[in-house]
Amino acid sequence: MESHHFDMLSSDGKYIYIYNWFPSPSEWEGPPRGVVQIAHGMAETARRYERLARALTTQGYMVYANDHRGHGRTAGTHEELGRPGTDGFNAMVNDMILLGAIIKDKHPETPLLLLGHSMGSFLTQKVMYTWPDPYAAFMLSGTCGKRRMLQFGEQIARMQIALQGERHPSLLLNALVFGGYNRTFRPVRTAFDWLSRDDEEVDKYIADPECGVISSAGFFRDFFRLLQEIHTPSRMERIPKDKPVYLFSGEEDPVGMKGDGVRLLHRRYQELGLQDVECRLYPGARHEILNEINRDEVTAHLIDWMNQRIPLPESARPDPVSTAVDDSSP
Repeated sequence: MESHHFDMLSSDGKYIYIYNWFPSPSEWEGPPRGVVQIAHGMAETARRYERLARALTTQGYMVYANDHRGHGRTAGTHEELGRPGTDGFNAMVNDMILLGAIIKDKHPETPLLLLGHSMGSFLTQKVMYTWPDPYAAFMLSGTCGKRRMLQFGEQIARMQIALQGERHPSLLLNALVFGGYNRTFRPVRTAFDWLSRDDEEVDKYIADPECGVISSAGFFRDFFRLLQEIHTPSRMERIPKDKPVYLFSGEEDPVGMKGDGVRLLHRRYQELGLQDVECRLYPGARHEILNEINRDEVTAHLIDWMNQRIPLPESARPDPVSTAVDDSSP
């Protein structure tokens, strides 16, 4: 795999940090099979998807992933982590749309797929009804359907903003959102055991200075607004019926309400008439399904789903390697 990065200038003058991974000549001959655009989750960075990118590039896929506003290298400094700015979530969606347009301009004949994890999956759900045309398929990891209590959460965020400002790190809202996520797991080593059964992966997340930060009150307010918006019937009805959608999550993932929220979203997509929507839940697995103890199985299933929907280009010849992941890589 080869890699590089670049800065993308957004429509409002913000520089967005982009990671780009692509097959080396020894891995893949001929034109690429497709391009995968990744939208990462809350309080993490796109850099954490390099292992997935290694598996995807062996199958002929190029990968682009940006650090969202208030995250990773786009944030710029540690103090700006968790602070995406005014109307930050709509800005994140616009950044994703702009990156998708840049990708299509560079690779106009190559199918483009959008993969979103957790917060990134909710951003992707908005892209699915606002700007779906460039994408051949959508993949949602660690996602959920319609949730309750979002208006209540937004009200608390607005009250805290009135008292302490949009940029104030919200320990209160962080506790309300994440405080119960470890409740059903025993034994519990850390506050982030709900992410994965793999202790090493949890420890790597905790040790990463760009992960696990407390987000601002403004962040939570805009997040609650996004979650309410994306599941309103009038917007969901605009999702194209002919675009394949793949939902994959851990059956013990608290974000997906232990599978119930994922099943709810699956049923809703079926009711809307989506022609190709698949849901796969992994027993025992938690939130970061791509960092779970069965991640090789999850990755293999993901690539198989993609390959079934993206035709192999003529003259392309993949190197017959396994999609199993080398854990010695970063």
